Amino acid sequence: MILSGKNILVMGLARTGVACCRFLAKRGAKVVATDMRDEKALQAVLAELDGLGIRFVLGRHDEADFITSALIVVSPGVPMDHPLLLLAKDAGGEIVSEIELASRFIDVPLVAITGTNGKTTTTTICGELFKASGFATYVGGNIGDPLIELVESGEKTERVVVEISSFQMEWINSFRPRVAALLNISEDHLDRYAAYQDYIDAKLRIFENQTADDFAVLNADDPLVWRCAEGLKARVFPFSRKTELAEGIFCLQDEIVYRREGREERFPIAGFRLQGVHNLENIMAALACSLLLGCDPAKSLACVRDFGALHHRMEFVRAVRGVSYYEDSKATNVGSVVKSLESFENITLIAGGKDKGGAYAPLVPLVRERVRHLVLIGEAAQRMAAELAGLTDIRFAGSMEEAVQLAAEVTASGGTVLMSPACSSFDMFRDYEDRAKAFIAAVMKL
Repeated sequence: MILSGKNILVMGLARTGVACCRFLAKRGAKVVATDMRDEKALQAVLAELDGLGIRFVLGRHDEADFITSALIVVSPGVPMDHPLLLLAKDAGGEIVSEIELASRFIDVPLVAITGTNGKTTTTTICGELFKASGFATYVGGNIGDPLIELVESGEKTERVVVEISSFQMEWINSFRPRVAALLNISEDHLDRYAAYQDYIDAKLRIFENQTADDFAVLNADDPLVWRCAEGLKARVFPFSRKTELAEGIFCLQDEIVYRREGREERFPIAGFRLQGVHNLENIMAALACSLLLGCDPAKSLACVRDFGALHHRMEFVRAVRGVSYYEDSKATNVGSVVKSLESFENITLIAGGKDKGGAYAPLVPLVRERVRHLVLIGEAAQRMAAELAGLTDIRFAGSMEEAVQLAAEVTASGGTVLMSPACSSFDMFRDYEDRAKAFIAAVMKL
């Protein structure tokens, strides 16, 4: 892809946009960067990009830039129906996401992992599995480091593993993973998408450009995921926590079993540091992706055994007077909380935050069976209480500290206090990490 001398517009100057600007400018493109924030808010960004010949349009967007650019690179936060993007499309400009741009410069096998929940854990494990088998590996995408930073660095790699969000797939054209994994689908981001099906369709684009030479790793236990298997061009490789498979990877009593083309590998679960039923699914998906691309089974088992929990996902904080406290701040949607509740009994659940528009009904059976007390916080508290009324003892708190204190008062020895919000954090906190810190601080004060 020739970039030198090309008029390219970068829309949005968060980390991904900054990385794209740097890469494009160094490749000789005529770069215009635009963001609705002003110079004062972007002072650090301007300093970082100083001297690269980039023209900045800040505090506004200029229509002329969108019409005259041959290529527009869009940050994930910008919706597809933005009027200026529609105008640019009508004018014949090509619009791409950062992962689309980066993928055009990558020529080693790429694993792309998406799903409503478990993406970060699965991507991280998969990267560790490749490294354990001796492959030079880059891990990035939605998980932290933009994929374009790999291309810019010129780092030599043999495997690339990326976490991909639905937003990142909205503007792909040729993005083609050698292995694409879809972990699960449940309602999320309905504040961004007009309909649930639009969100599902965005997720499914991960398979769009695959061929019969590629693999699609699918959750056979998720009806929405499994429904898409028939229409795929890639070779389907399923994983299941509930069913034995003739070909695929599955749980059989106390083992994970990998079967492919007459070969069978077994991975005893005993001794795994990573606990929870949802993590068994994440481990199976990661093993499938890595074994399909040449990882060593014995080294893979050792790697999986030693892998610990990620920050802010079912993370044990401490035990106080016989009660265990777990922080699960990354559980920002209902599907993620379902998996968390499946891992405990006798739960006091702290939930709530900024409502994302999905239904809380999928929580009903588990709240009825496993949640003894429900402490609600944030903007979504009243709607959650209405949808879960009559299932358990429901209480309200005005802050995270108050919620933890209340949970400590009502939870008997042997119980579990789980902060698993089912909502985003932006009503009360800067982000999910800030929310996690508030929970941990309150627990440490007990």
